[in-house]
Amino acid sequence: MSAALNRPAIRALVVKDWQLFEKQLAAYVLAGIGALALIGHAQRWSFYVGSLMLIIIMVAVACFAVSTSLLNERKDKTLAFVMSLPVSPLDFYLAKLIGNLITFGLPFLILAGGAVAVTLSTPVPDGLITLVLLLCAHQLLAFCLSLCVAMQVESEGWNIFAMIGSSVLINPLMAGLSQIPDIARHWPTNEVVWSWQALAILAAQLLLSLALLGYTSWRHLRKQAFY
Repeated sequence: MSAALNRPAIRALVVKDWQLFEKQLAAYVLAGIGALALIGHAQRWSFYVGSLMLIIIMVAVACFAVSTSLLNERKDKTLAFVMSLPVSPLDFYLAKLIGNLITFGLPFLILAGGAVAVTLSTPVPDGLITLVLLLCAHQLLAFCLSLCVAMQVESEGWNIFAMIGSSVLINPLMAGLSQIPDIARHWPTNEVVWSWQALAILAAQLLLSLALLGYTSWRHLRKQAFY
């Protein structure tokens, strides 16, 4: 099966997506760095504003990656052009999967790594590391869900619902985590403690993310046509 892949075409489609969106993604990263600077200031107001900004930016990056490379292309009818190229449905799927993982993954890793670094290197309590990583894992899961829906459902309404719905669940997640004593009681301290509850939630988030990508890959492996 791998011999049938048109690797140059896949690479060209990935590079095309990256070149189209690199300036916007750079702007998101710069805004995220500004949010991290506010968090590192470690004042109550700056921590709140910076945290809110960072969450909004990470949600925006996920929505931007999915909507621009998939939803907008459908509206602009560019799939018809892609179908005229020597690419198979699998080539197109792999290009979109890799392209989305890159356009979301690079800003996500920079901002998530920055959040960890700021937490550990500033007066912000180190105990918040568990919250930071659980929220980042949730955003990764929300992105994978949005990507899975966008690659299989053409309805713009359902895609918007999946993107917004999965992202706003971050608020119930934070509220739920705050109600677990073995997780929340370490947040105001400088001790990083991973309770079994925190590890279980993190593992579930990562496994669900992989499962969603695996499911959509399985569906596309069975497709013989673009429609």
